[in-house]
Amino acid sequence: MTPTPTAKAAPPRPADKTHPCVRCGRPVPLDVAMCEYCNPLGLSQPATTQVHGTVVVVVALAIVGLAVLGRVALSGVGPFKAEVSSVTPDVSGLVVTISVHNEGTKGGATSCRILDAVRAESGPTAVIQTPRVEAGQSREFSTTIRQFGNKPVQLTIQCDAF
Repeated sequence: MTPTPTAKAAPPRPADKTHPCVRCGRPVPLDVAMCEYCNPLGLSQPATTQVHGTVVVVVALAIVGLAVLGRVALSGVGPFKAEVSSVTPDVSGLVVTISVHNEGTKGGATSCRILDAVRAESGPTAVIQTPRVEAGQSREFSTTIRQFGNKPVQLTIQCDAF
């Protein structure tokens, strides 16, 4: 008896690459945006450049909108003038009393850099956040800083202007 040849199974065919339909999520070929159920008339599909262009425009408009919103929110706040009123040694550093004046038309807070007046360029720096100061008002507050040790030194202050 001669052996009968057995039929070999055909190798599995690789699946075509797909992505979801932009409307319903059914798998569609990569060169098609919508499936036949969502586009039964076979109307022309949006091009990839159209889709990406739309996204870029929306992101650009969002950035511009946030910039305008930030500008409106901060307009009228500051500039702030500040001076170091006193420096007192403390166990954990220096207690610095600061007087801040808001010359703007809206209340707000700012960040200030405290520097060693003698070594301003190369010395240590402490960055602090002031409490809220109403428009045209002054406020005095104290804070403890550790960057300069606990021996009194002459300090200067620079506040951000908006």
